[in-house]
Amino acid sequence: MLDWLSHNQTLLTWLSVISLVTFVASLLALPWLVSLIPADYFHHQQRHPAPFKERHPVTRLLLLMGKNLLGLVLLCGGILMLFLPGQGLLTIAMGMLLLDYPGKYLLERRVVGHPSVLKGLNWLRSKRDQPPIEL
Repeated sequence: MLDWLSHNQTLLTWLSVISLVTFVASLLALPWLVSLIPADYFHHQQRHPAPFKERHPVTRLLLLMGKNLLGLVLLCGGILMLFLPGQGLLTIAMGMLLLDYPGKYLLERRVVGHPSVLKGLNWLRSKRDQPPIEL
């Protein structure tokens, strides 16, 4: 094990730097991202279509691929951060929110429906002068 660590110091250094950058970025981005959620987003039984669905199909495809790629990177980084320094669970959650998969909206509604989660989200929204999320 020590032999492997000594041979891969550069890799471990880069993983630590990436972990630190993702940690700081997630702490900075979370309040901003939460403030972008419309107050009535979880008020409906089905999700509203994304605003970029009306764009040109090629633009829409590129945006969708970029969003899912970023979500996958965050998900993988979050899994790594479970073993390296950083906000692993928070980064995994951010990655899961960006990825597209069946049942995502119902999962989001279930998680946000917990009183402690809703209270935390609304506290972050209040810091950005946004109305509370309605369920």
